[in-house]
Amino acid sequence: MKLLKTLAAASLVLLAVPAFAAEGQKDAKDISYSFEGPFGTFDKGQLQRGYKVYKEVCSACHAMHLLSFRNLSDHGGPGFTEEQVKALAATFTVKDGPGEDGEMFDRPGLPSDRFPSPFPNDQAAKNANGGALPPDLSLITKSRAGWYGTFNQLVNGIGGPEYVYSVLTGFEQPPPEIAKEAVEGKHYNPYFASGHWMGMAPPLTDGQVTFDDGAPDKVDDMARDVSAFLAWAAEPKMEERKSMGFATIIYLAIFAVLLYLVKQRVWAKVEH
Repeated sequence: MKLLKTLAAASLVLLAVPAFAAEGQKDAKDISYSFEGPFGTFDKGQLQRGYKVYKEVCSACHAMHLLSFRNLSDHGGPGFTEEQVKALAATFTVKDGPGEDGEMFDRPGLPSDRFPSPFPNDQAAKNANGGALPPDLSLITKSRAGWYGTFNQLVNGIGGPEYVYSVLTGFEQPPPEIAKEAVEGKHYNPYFASGHWMGMAPPLTDGQVTFDDGAPDKVDDMARDVSAFLAWAAEPKMEERKSMGFATIIYLAIFAVLLYLVKQRVWAKVEH
């Protein structure tokens, strides 16, 4: 009985949390990505463009401590070559040391380095951003939900990439009843998970990033590309997981058929 009560309480909490978290937050825009669904895969060109948006825009404030430069050449990722990764890593400055003199020193990044933080510590990051700490983006699409409801998330996922896209494209003028609550230095965004007001100003403008493949560079396009890149960063082995899952299902289906045939053969000799 005690176990049943515990399970019932846990179920109520599971159902209540989404309702609480969704309060005041507008559902994310429902857009499509190539990696959605059981057979979806990442678009390498989109991931490369998304990395460029991160590098030229997002990395000024946000770190990605769980991602190393060498991951950019991993199977299922952006598809950069090893030489390209070395060149990309070298565009970052990494603090290393101590050297022979006992002092820390700066050097160009290496493929083995993790993406560096733009600030030496959290307090410096807050001081540079009006008191707000820019979140690490490594797992942002796993830690933010675009929509809520237990069944909805079970069927459609949590909508992390859609959340990022919606926030990046969702800055707008506040309605009159909310405008009176405006905070100096904050910007209205109804998709933001922590309230209507963000410390981050709209980060993207049309034509801000020029893509090597000549792809469109409107705000909508850049937001799609960088949200896809962040989805890959949060789950870089997604394609391998899907392939393994599909192979497992095929194996189990064949195994079930064989078991059925064996059962029919064995029990066929049994007289009723």
